[in-house]
Amino acid sequence: MTVTVLGRAELSGVLWWERSQEETGTILYRLLWRGKCLISIMGESVSPGCAVGMGEARESRSAVLHPCFGLTFSNVFPSLWLRWKNWWVRGILTLAMITFFFIIIYLGPMVLMTIVMCVQIKCFHEIITIGYNVYHSYDLPWFRTLSWYFLLCVNYFFYGETVTDYFFTLVQREEPLRILSKYHRFISFTLYLTGFCMFVLSLVKKHYRLQFYMFGWTHVTLLIIVTQSHLIIHNLFEGMIWFIVPISCVICNDIMAYMFGFFFGRTPLIKLSPKKTWEGFIGGFFATVLFGLLLSYVMSGYRCFTCPVEFNNDTNSFTVDCEPSELFQLQEYNIPVVLQSVVGWKTVRMYPFQIHSIALSTFASLIGPFGGFFASGFKRAFKIKDFANTIPGHGGIMDRFDCQYLMATFVNVYIASFIRGPNPSKLIQQFLTLRPDQQLHIFNTLKAHLVDKGILGSLEDA
Repeated sequence: MTVTVLGRAELSGVLWWERSQEETGTILYRLLWRGKCLISIMGESVSPGCAVGMGEARESRSAVLHPCFGLTFSNVFPSLWLRWKNWWVRGILTLAMITFFFIIIYLGPMVLMTIVMCVQIKCFHEIITIGYNVYHSYDLPWFRTLSWYFLLCVNYFFYGETVTDYFFTLVQREEPLRILSKYHRFISFTLYLTGFCMFVLSLVKKHYRLQFYMFGWTHVTLLIIVTQSHLIIHNLFEGMIWFIVPISCVICNDIMAYMFGFFFGRTPLIKLSPKKTWEGFIGGFFATVLFGLLLSYVMSGYRCFTCPVEFNNDTNSFTVDCEPSELFQLQEYNIPVVLQSVVGWKTVRMYPFQIHSIALSTFASLIGPFGGFFASGFKRAFKIKDFANTIPGHGGIMDRFDCQYLMATFVNVYIASFIRGPNPSKLIQQFLTLRPDQQLHIFNTLKAHLVDKGILGSLEDA
């Protein structure tokens, strides 16, 4: 029987997809490897002489249902091509972002704080722009100007508090900084009050409701973005490990959930994000917990990661040198009897921080994604796919940090609840700023207390 070749598409140097027609008019589709048939499809049936798996046959059946003459890989397998194209775009840019993350960690705390502020400003810009694009036709007076002014006011307040708290000695040494620190909250309130009055003066009769709506939009955005960015910086000062491990756990969960969902995903997880699957959610959880344990073990052995970030007044630079706390010293733990027969060990040596890392990675895996679901609901409300197009394949900066902000708040609350204790160095710094009579009063009170406890006497005897 004569077969007429209607078209061919080269998939690689030795792999071809061919469309042909028999004398009877039947259309044939064949996948050729070095000229030999791998798949031969006629109508909707697969030739039994071709050794292929059912998975390949299903992909090829879609090609029969969508025949074309200008055959290329992308139009023979349209869904498969787009799927893998998105995979490679996301993969390459993810590696680029991870590399950039390592670089800024290497550059130190000051660069990290600068990056956090830049990310915060960009996220604020993306959310405010959505509101502006939706309502720009109303020509609301001063909307963008007031939004950015309030961002400036709130940042001045939060970062001023941070400088006063962590750079106390430097602030007290410089007269202009000391004055700004003393009246910082009053200045912050005055700045905000100015913006508030500007908003009231900008009210227009025909836009009252919409203007108050956008006023609330701006303040909720400030609450979500700026407040939580401030908490990220506080986490950083507790030690870089409290900054790196939570962020890395969120990144790992995002990557592993995507990979498990890509290869094994079948069951939809939530309607807000149709592409999310239970397989990806569960696989991402176990992978993230394991990753958190390993990363915590590695980082707990280095002081540059575990020591609090402090400002050295002598060198005017940040230092991360200290004696490791018990949290970062190897300890021996007994393995539960039930598991001893399984693992073959009775005890295991690990850092206490690794136990805390389980809590961090669990939150990043089970609760953190709800930050993404919240963002998905927000985008669906305004019928947009992404917050912006800053990163190809990933959307905007806010699309990448929707889970990070929720994670930062959890870490800050976790540290305050279970980790942080009194800081003697800060108490001493505040003590030295008091008047001599106040210092003497505290000294006498402390001395009497130590004598009553028997501590001062034992020290004098020694």
